Amino acid sequence: MTESNSASAAPKLGIIAGGGEFPGLVIAACRAEGRDFHVLALVGHADPQVIGDAPADWIRLGETGTGFRRLHQAGVEEVTMIGPVRRPSLRELAPDLRTAGFFAKVGLKALGDDGLLRAVVRELESEGFRVVGAHEVLADCLAPAGDLGRLSPDAQARADIARGLEVARGLGALDVGQAVVVQQGIVLGVEAAEGTDRLIRRCADLRREGAGGVLVKVRKPGQDRRIDLPAIGLTTLCEAAAAGLRGIAVEAGGSLILGRDRLAEEADRLGLFITGIGAGAGPS
Repeated sequence: MTESNSASAAPKLGIIAGGGEFPGLVIAACRAEGRDFHVLALVGHADPQVIGDAPADWIRLGETGTGFRRLHQAGVEEVTMIGPVRRPSLRELAPDLRTAGFFAKVGLKALGDDGLLRAVVRELESEGFRVVGAHEVLADCLAPAGDLGRLSPDAQARADIARGLEVARGLGALDVGQAVVVQQGIVLGVEAAEGTDRLIRRCADLRREGAGGVLVKVRKPGQDRRIDLPAIGLTTLCEAAAAGLRGIAVEAGGSLILGRDRLAEEADRLGLFITGIGAGAGPS
């Protein structure tokens, strides 16, 4: 079978697009492979410039029923969710009947982010869609093991990474967040609703004298690989540098890195390390 025939045989992909640049990478990957796709872009989250001229429908988060209809009408068979989405209040959502029924069924207030996303996956599957992870489309963006650039964590940074992993596992088990900032063994901050970049900014005011801290970002224990993989890009790196951090540790094979080569070059220029680690161990 030729490459083009293989691509045309792939099921049509629905891309549920949140914020950031990753939805654009999925669009580009589909185009490069000749794979049919359709974007369901979330108003107030997805960037119109990132979506560009891709075939797309724009919906509010509260328009689940409309979103399902649009995906079915577009002939979508597989769905991937990519890009950060801030959790809105029920008033902001103005949910349609399908969305209101979903919230009544799952108990929105009782769910953390991962629990809510799992419920969304079940809802998509109940509609007949197969949910796939963004890493299945963006395999080249998975974080490799070891150092991304020329710099490596020293003994103090390794100790901080180990401490960060310990805290991140506990945090993730409670379905709270994926990221932790540690400096000289002291936890400066943990990720909650604000997201990673705002966490880093908050920790800038808490930094201590001496060797800078590290950002550790890994999947939650037992997290479904198809949803909400930890991700970093140039913005996160620049925020880390501005906050005086020494480097970033992400889960090898379980995190997404946007623009790996460019990120490595910029990390070297800024004097920060980026390293891929195992979720249960220290740096490779």
